[in-house]
Amino acid sequence: MHAPDGFINAPVSAAAGLVAAGAIAVSLRGARRELDEATAPLAGLVAAFSFAVQMLNFPVAAGTSGHLLGGALAAILVGPFTGVLCVSVVLLMQAVLFADGGLTALGVNITDMAIVTTVVAYALFRGLVTVLPRTRRSVTVASFVAALVSVPASALVFTLLYAVGGTADVSIGKVATAMVGVHVLIGIGEAVITALTVGAVIAVRPDLVHGARGLKQRLKLRVNGELVDAPQAAPEPAPAAARSSRTVWITGLVASLVLAGFVSFYASADPDGLEKVATDHGIDQKAEEHAIADSPLADYGVEDVDDARLSGGLAGVIGVGVTVVAGTGVFWAVRRRRTGDAADAVSPADTSV
Repeated sequence: MHAPDGFINAPVSAAAGLVAAGAIAVSLRGARRELDEATAPLAGLVAAFSFAVQMLNFPVAAGTSGHLLGGALAAILVGPFTGVLCVSVVLLMQAVLFADGGLTALGVNITDMAIVTTVVAYALFRGLVTVLPRTRRSVTVASFVAALVSVPASALVFTLLYAVGGTADVSIGKVATAMVGVHVLIGIGEAVITALTVGAVIAVRPDLVHGARGLKQRLKLRVNGELVDAPQAAPEPAPAAARSSRTVWITGLVASLVLAGFVSFYASADPDGLEKVATDHGIDQKAEEHAIADSPLADYGVEDVDDARLSGGLAGVIGVGVTVVAGTGVFWAVRRRRTGDAADAVSPADTSV
């Protein structure tokens, strides 16, 4: 759903850019509360994994494909504020390295694909896990539903932005129907990927899944005919091997490299939902060529590498590498800022013996 330059006019693009900048600023502050020594590198991995899976377009209808947006997955794994940052890092890397999504449309894409998907998905997810039994299976079910709804919600917001600032004279009603309709189908794919990924992580390391925290249900005792919470025993410290997230990180990175470097070659070549609707309904009448269309990595291929499989695979590996480094750097900086703020808050009197 990456909007190119020219779809939406300059004033609305600028306004969306301000919204995106404000949301990122808020998310940087919020992420300080979500990130710790284990989840900071995991957040960088989530960004890289999202980049890799976004290269895997899957067919959803005749002549149309879809791909992961990633907002729901990121929010559930590492938290909503960190999730906004994860998807924003991915969108930035895609725009400046691979000419995917316009540079002037970056604010639109961040608003639409990072903010809307994350907010909608996490709000729905939290609501569902509140009413469902407090089990790991409930987290997986809630992940599926939240991811499914987040994609057509994103499509609807894009349609609203286009209704205000679209550069072509088209029927907004028809565009809205087409966008929401095809993105419901894409949402099913998003939901499957999100639920499988969350389920896989929660099966081995539930402590690393932000949305699964506090799942253990309190035991009940019957006292004078009423059920009351039983006292909680002090938790036993986890062994060092269980506390380490290195195995999860390495496994996730290898999976990301394989998906982007090899599996992506077999992705659907059909246009994604936005591209298809734009062509069918004339949204693309004033689309502009990307400012860095001649980039060495444009269109997810390496310049001067003639073999298509090798070119796409190298581009995917480079993208995963750059994204994991950039993402991890951002999240470690946020984490260090939190640690620094905590240290500054301790007065000399607090440290005296």
